[in-house]
Order: sequence, then structure tokens, then C-alpha cells
Amino acid sequence: MKERAFNALVAYEDGDHVFRQKITGKSTVDMPPGDVLIRVKYSSLNYKDALSASGNPGVTKDYPHTPGIDVAGCVVDSTNPAWRVNDEALCTGYDLGMNTAGGFGQYIRVPAAWVVRKP
Repeated sequence: MKERAFNALVAYEDGDHVFRQKITGKSTVDMPPGDVLIRVKYSSLNYKDALSASGNPGVTKDYPHTPGIDVAGCVVDSTNPAWRVNDEALCTGYDLGMNTAGGFGQYIRVPAAWVVRKP
């Protein structure tokens, strides 16, 4: 997969359980393994995202972390033949935005089983 630079909102611990958030430059090379790379167009803000961004250990275990438990976007790369470039896709649930970098970044990389076609 081609390397892409992007921005993401990252929650991190700033000592003594004080959590902060900032926009950080990232690279797709540093993303977790997965079959489908999606360019994020939309991600909502909900209660679980707020918990993750504020350091709730029941939602997210490892920081720094990018919240965002749902995504709508377009496939930009895939190793799974079911997904082609420019396919419109949705991803929600599973571990997205909890312990897998989520939709508050410009890209996500996830297993193909997590992705559904936009109706």
C-alpha cells in the first residue's frame, strides 16, 4: 500500500491521568494492519468517542489514540478483491475508535470484514 501523510485528532495522556487532544500529522505506514484503507469523509461525535478522548479505560486501553467509532468514506487501497478503489464504504462497531485508530483521522485501515458497502 502506498504511503500517505494525513492529520488525525489524537488523545494522549499528559501526566497524572490528565488527557489532552491535539491534531497530529501521521502516516499510513504507522497504521495497524488491515485489508482496506479508507479515506474518511464523515465521522460522527458520540458518547463513546468522548469517553475515549477523555481517557476512560473502559473504552480505550492504550494511548495515544484516535477516537471515532464510525466512518463513511471511499476506499483508496485494498488487498481484498471485494473492495476496489473509489468504492463507497461504511465502518462502525468492532474495535474501531476504541483500540483501533478511528474516524477522527483522515484515513482508517481495517479488516475487510468490518467494512460494508454504502447502500
